[in-house]
Amino acid sequence: MAMLPKDHTHTAWAYQRTGRKSGRMLECGSGRLDHDRNLAHVVMNRQPIGGYTGYIQLLPHGMKPAPEQPQPEQDDEADAGAED
Repeated sequence: MAMLPKDHTHTAWAYQRTGRKSGRMLECGSGRLDHDRNLAHVVMNRQPIGGYTGYIQLLPHGMKPAPEQPQPEQDDEADAGAED
């Protein structure tokens, strides 16, 4: 297992879609927040194989995402309007 940078204070969780309207959060790396520059640093050491949506959460070490954490929905109308 790879060593985490000492300054990483958060765990990265990736959303994996498992059905049309369901999914789960999987632990996938670590990160830290740089409040001085309003910036998040994330190192992902793995990604879900199927259904990876690109959505991640940073939670302090030891915290787990809430069960059945819904992924924010994208507005299909906004995407359709961009094609015109």
